[in-house]
Amino acid sequence: MKILMSGASGLIGSALAPYLEAWGHRILRLVRDKSKKGEFWDPRQGILDLPADAEIDAAINLSGDSIGSGRWTKQKKERIRSSRIESTFLFAKGIARLKRPPKVFLSASGIGFYGDGGDVVLNETSPAGRGFLAGISREWEAAAGAAQEVGIRVVNLRISPVLSRYGGLLPRLLPLSKAGLGVVLGSGKQYMSWIAIDDLVAAMDFILGTESFSGPLNLCAPNPVTNREFTKALNTILKRPTLFRVPSFLLRAVLGEMADEEFLVSTRAVPDKLTSSGFEFKHPEIEEALRHVLRR
Repeated sequence: MKILMSGASGLIGSALAPYLEAWGHRILRLVRDKSKKGEFWDPRQGILDLPADAEIDAAINLSGDSIGSGRWTKQKKERIRSSRIESTFLFAKGIARLKRPPKVFLSASGIGFYGDGGDVVLNETSPAGRGFLAGISREWEAAAGAAQEVGIRVVNLRISPVLSRYGGLLPRLLPLSKAGLGVVLGSGKQYMSWIAIDDLVAAMDFILGTESFSGPLNLCAPNPVTNREFTKALNTILKRPTLFRVPSFLLRAVLGEMADEEFLVSTRAVPDKLTSSGFEFKHPEIEEALRHVLRR
């Protein structure tokens, strides 16, 4: 297939693009620098230089400003919002107007859609939660609707935190854990869904080829863990003790709203659509997944 992809240089895209190319697919990248090879676009200016007669079989949207870099100021929150919603709407409209639209559009969303679910197990039929990220996720998924209106199969990928050596959650935690400062956050009872980068890219390839998939789809491993379980697994692998806990009030004092939305929120999401379709995770358990990713 010829696949048009945004965010190909990001954490997920930089793993997904070569994976798909290794299986014989051709990746056409959306780029923001005209000097680079690919199709130019500038979501802030509403520009997408995609010829109307472009022949594309599938499209994958992975664009979005990182939620984990820096305190959530008013400006940061606006970047988070615009980098997801405006770019997704532009991408969806761009492929919808093609003379021969692609058959499928995989568009990133987030597991934050569910907000704080406590101990409740959340699947794709669970309702949206409350909070900044839940609201963003609802708008993000709605922005992809322009593609669905012309008959493109749209899959909203509710992506959980990704385990990778090269970005995301782990590089932020490893220095602290290696120094013996891998701490439990808040009560430690809050659940987190997660997925190893290898399983993520394999699942996205599987979704591309499975025509029955449409609408929301949880991209997470089948066994969510509590923050305490995750911290202990990581510290065990690094041969460090789990001695400390950071109280919720201190996290909120340092990080503000970001503390509740990213570190104290409890999201016990499971990938029912993937598992019921026969997709097999290579790394379904947290300690084995961490050992694989960290090569330990």
